Amino acid sequence: MSRARPPPLVTGISPKEGAAWTKVTIRGENLGTGPADLIGLSICGHNCLLTAEWMSASKIVCRVGPAKDDKGEIIVTTKSGGLGTSTVSFKLLRPERIGILDQSAVWVDEMNYYDMRTDRNKGISPLSLRPSNPLGIDIDKSKLPQSDIELTFPGMSGDFTSENFSATWYLIENHSGSSFEHLKMAASNLKKQATKKNEGSLAYVKGGLSTFFEAQDALAAIHQRLESDGTERVEGSMTQRLENILNRASDTADTLFQEVLGRKDKADSTRNALNVLQRFKFLFNLPLNIERNIQKGDYDVVINDYEKAKSLFGNTEVPVFKKVYAEVETRIGALRSLLLEKLLQTPSTLHDQKRYIRYLSDLHAPGDPAWQCIYAQHKWILQLMQNCRDEFISGQRVGVGALDLDGDARPLALGRLGHTASLKRGGSLRTPRPSTWRFETPQQVQFVEKLSDVVIGQLPNFWKLWISYVNGSLFSETGEKSGQVEKSKKNARQRQNDFKKMIEELTNRLVKLIRGALLPSTLPQGELSLYGGWENKTELTGAWLTQIIHTVRSCHDALSAMEIPNDLLHVIQDLLLELRVHCLMVTLLHTTEDVKRLAEKEDWVVDNEGITSLPSQFEQCMIQMLQSLKEPLEVKPGEINVLQLDQVQDQVSELSVSIMTDFVNCLEQLSTKTDGDVGASHNIAVDLSSPDRFTGIQDGVSPTSEQRLLIILSNCQYLERRTFLNLANHFEKHGFTGTEKITRVSVDAVRELDRKLFESYIERRADPIAGSLEPGIYAGYFDWRDCQMPTGVRNYLKEALVNIITVHAEVFTVSKDLVPRVISQIVESVADEMCRLMQCVSSFSKNGALQARLELGALRDAIGLYLNAESNSSFKLALDALPQLHSGADKKLLEELLNKFKSSMQLQLACFLPASVQPVKR
Repeated sequence: MSRARPPPLVTGISPKEGAAWTKVTIRGENLGTGPADLIGLSICGHNCLLTAEWMSASKIVCRVGPAKDDKGEIIVTTKSGGLGTSTVSFKLLRPERIGILDQSAVWVDEMNYYDMRTDRNKGISPLSLRPSNPLGIDIDKSKLPQSDIELTFPGMSGDFTSENFSATWYLIENHSGSSFEHLKMAASNLKKQATKKNEGSLAYVKGGLSTFFEAQDALAAIHQRLESDGTERVEGSMTQRLENILNRASDTADTLFQEVLGRKDKADSTRNALNVLQRFKFLFNLPLNIERNIQKGDYDVVINDYEKAKSLFGNTEVPVFKKVYAEVETRIGALRSLLLEKLLQTPSTLHDQKRYIRYLSDLHAPGDPAWQCIYAQHKWILQLMQNCRDEFISGQRVGVGALDLDGDARPLALGRLGHTASLKRGGSLRTPRPSTWRFETPQQVQFVEKLSDVVIGQLPNFWKLWISYVNGSLFSETGEKSGQVEKSKKNARQRQNDFKKMIEELTNRLVKLIRGALLPSTLPQGELSLYGGWENKTELTGAWLTQIIHTVRSCHDALSAMEIPNDLLHVIQDLLLELRVHCLMVTLLHTTEDVKRLAEKEDWVVDNEGITSLPSQFEQCMIQMLQSLKEPLEVKPGEINVLQLDQVQDQVSELSVSIMTDFVNCLEQLSTKTDGDVGASHNIAVDLSSPDRFTGIQDGVSPTSEQRLLIILSNCQYLERRTFLNLANHFEKHGFTGTEKITRVSVDAVRELDRKLFESYIERRADPIAGSLEPGIYAGYFDWRDCQMPTGVRNYLKEALVNIITVHAEVFTVSKDLVPRVISQIVESVADEMCRLMQCVSSFSKNGALQARLELGALRDAIGLYLNAESNSSFKLALDALPQLHSGADKKLLEELLNKFKSSMQLQLACFLPASVQPVKR
């Protein structure tokens, strides 16, 4: 018949050797299903079942008895598996016998000592002295919350060593999932343990039964002797002798064991001292532990240890404890100084600042470390701002980007100029910036960007530190319990004005440093040495000033986002207003200079309307100027429209008018240049790719002074008709006021120039033609009173017409729109001169009158399209001065001669035909 389970197998024992009564742990397989299943246990042949404690099917704990064999196997016997086997053995150590006079060391087993290094926050529990599983069955911990059990069993405990032990509590807590069979097995185990204890006491009595009998017999014999003797404490009696013998035995025993007992007392004292050292090891090791943890930076551990030591030994009267605790206080004082030094070090992060403030608060540091940190940060930011200015002034920061606060290169906090284009005075941002643009950036621009980086990089953390100080979030739970949070809030309320002054000082310093770099005239004379010193730096253009305005606006927006009150940022708003006005004025002034230099760009190449590129360049320059002013003139929330300020309106209007008139003056200067000046300073360029341009002026040949007058006259007409009107629309679009005044003054100036240039050209062209008439008329001693019958128009008149045709061609080559205006004026001059000459003749012969009428009629008919009221009046007066023709033959001859003239000069006079003329209205 086979067994239900395999036989037990012992595979290990710990320790493997020891003296009798050594506690050992046996491990193996199939060591029984419970305490009741274990029926036998022998080690080295000695029965150890009495001391055995079954823990599980793989573990048994027992004590080794005084076996006869020095080495032997461990045999386990169970009901379910029978007699088992062992793969290990145990060696029994035999102690040497010690006589009563031999020296020996006495050591008493101690309970598990309290390790304050690992269990600093735990006490010694009595549960450590009890068996881990008194019922001998598997523990099944309850999932019920401990608080619910405590409410169910008030005043009770699940600790069976407690006076208020509740068995129900213990079972719910440790065996809520155990079956009824297991609980019955547990009850059986408890009975066996109680029986073993009783049997142990009985076995002790049985083992010493003979001794008890001998002692009883001795006492009975003594009693009989005393009764038979019949004497009590009589000198020489047996009682007296027995007493003397016992006293001598006691004295002899004391003498024999005095040294041994002395050593025992000394050992007890040493053991007690060691117990004290072990028990208070935490305090004695605390100074060294504090030093080590400080070196490692474990300040939290130091603070926890200090709080524990303070609660335990802060009020102790024990001298040794007071001495050690005083050393702890010394180390903590040094730590306070170290933490305060680290707190006030700069630069540091907001996280580190909060951490050090919390440490100092938990260590009950004197004063107000948080406010000390705020004050130190304030001074450091001010110094950073001043150092930034000093570095640029001394020339240590040249060209490229500066180092950050920690010495590492990093991109600046604000937007850079990388998204802008190359900057020209009054110009737009047109071409991408080269890769070396930073080397071209003016020092003032770099300074403002770096200064803004300092403010934006440091002020937010400074502001957050103050907010944390105000709401008390700088302190730990310990600080909250000790009332430090309320104290901090109270201090913060008292120091609100001080902090407000700090912010004001920072913003004022920022504004003054920027004023010193860009607007030194706005600073008091006494502050120029501290904030100025930029006199030798490059003068900034409007585009660079626009970039600075963008930087300062970004700085203002960043500070506003921190919810800093607006009254503290008002100085930055004032600075922005002045910078915008300054940028506007500088841009207008630089545009004025650019306009003055436009004359150098005149190439004298005209298009099909007689216009050069100069008016277009002027218009483009003005439009680009207005576009570059878009950001400075833009009105952000909280800002003022600079163009609505009366003083700014007047200055802008004056400068705008100045730009317009300067361009008109530029045209006038071009008209007065000599041919040598033009040829030496200009290389005439012809745009061969444009069908709108044609070379009325020969390629590579500078225009004559008369041609330049015509070109400039054509440009003046274009300016009046189109350019000035377009610019007026752009001025209004960009919010400029006084546009009507600007346009009116500009038109008046260009009209005046047009008048002067037109008169100059007419003078140059009309006077020679008119002046050639009189010599031509009287050539060959011609006399109106004595002349032959006319045969045709004389050559002087033909020459005059050819000269007028030459002027027509010259004007038409430049601008056909100018032809009617110019030719009409020349015709008026010629007609006036002919009228004067006719009126100066005292008398005409018949042939002379006929010749005069022929020439006046030929001239009037040839240029009839360009006759105006003055010209017609002159011709009428001239004809009135001639004798009237009464003969029909004379009239017929006159008509024939006129037709002959027109026929012979048909080709020359074709330019005067209506199809060739497109008059324009001025």
